[in-house]
Amino acid sequence: MRRKLLITTLLILSTLKMFAQTELYKKENGIFKLTEAGASHFAALPLKCMQQEYPYKTGIVFFDSSLVTAPKNYHPAFYGCFDWHSSVHGHWMLVKLLKMYPNLPQAAEIRSKLKLNLTAANIEKEVQLFKNNDNKAFERTYGWSWLLQLYAELQSWNDPLGKELAANVKPLTAHFSSSYINYLQKLVYPIRVGEHTNLAFGLSLAWDYAVANNDAPLQASIKETAMRFYFNDKGCPMTWEPNGSDFLSPCLEEADLMWRILPKAEYQKWLKGFLPVLFQRNIVLEPGKVLDRTDGKLVHLDGLNLSRAWCLYGIARHAGKNKESLIQLANKHMEEALPHVASGDYAGEHWLASFAVYALTAEANK
Repeated sequence: MRRKLLITTLLILSTLKMFAQTELYKKENGIFKLTEAGASHFAALPLKCMQQEYPYKTGIVFFDSSLVTAPKNYHPAFYGCFDWHSSVHGHWMLVKLLKMYPNLPQAAEIRSKLKLNLTAANIEKEVQLFKNNDNKAFERTYGWSWLLQLYAELQSWNDPLGKELAANVKPLTAHFSSSYINYLQKLVYPIRVGEHTNLAFGLSLAWDYAVANNDAPLQASIKETAMRFYFNDKGCPMTWEPNGSDFLSPCLEEADLMWRILPKAEYQKWLKGFLPVLFQRNIVLEPGKVLDRTDGKLVHLDGLNLSRAWCLYGIARHAGKNKESLIQLANKHMEEALPHVASGDYAGEHWLASFAVYALTAEANK
């Protein structure tokens, strides 16, 4: 145990030293922004695992013995980075970074690996798995939403490769859009948890896709669902958060969704009733603490700090009051999490870079 703690401490010190030497991010107007050096640093993490088959955590239902095979055979596009959704948002992150910084040192490698994974044939095989009745709920709604984000990023990429890959990914996008609408029509209660199935987080990503790509039926379905589940909510118990393995904040994710749904004045009124704590003079919301970054569940709290930050950035822009305090609180969470994204352990490294990039770039999209 002492040896493990010593190794972890040395890795953290090494990372902090690198941060001091290289500007991976900077502050603009008081908000953290990603630099090209930071983009290159974070890109290295999914590049290392997007075509690494093992270790792998599958979540599918084996409806017969045909799927008792290597995950790459039923997930030929998204088989790396430990699990399906981490692979998807790793692909999203690489596209995002390449669009921001086309001359990244890893640009050629990124383009090559994206082209190899996101073929029309590979995506068609992914679609067939999700169309199977036993797996229609697989990755609902977390993985679905990240796939919609990936498509939106590809579709808006002014590059021949982006257009080619968007066309390849489109059938899976269309399947998830219709699956979302069908699911939301049947959902009687919201899902207020701090992990993958959190509904508000999924709806936020899906909404951004729907707006960017003129998917009016999905946008209408999300709005109806958000109003039905969340409009009358009051007094969200922030003091109950976080749970020990949260990487999403149920309260903040809901507040981050609703500024997308409501007119600004109506949102500000709703927010004061839903999260009055955000309007206090001295907001107390301490970042989550991680004592063991080799534990796949405990390291979720690094992700929580990043997701809280992007929620707080978005809420601050729409809250009307206390903007500076909310931004400072977001920055406090960023400062806690960013040095640990590249921890040296696969438990966090296979996914945290995507959360860091989303947090560092989300403000530009709001």
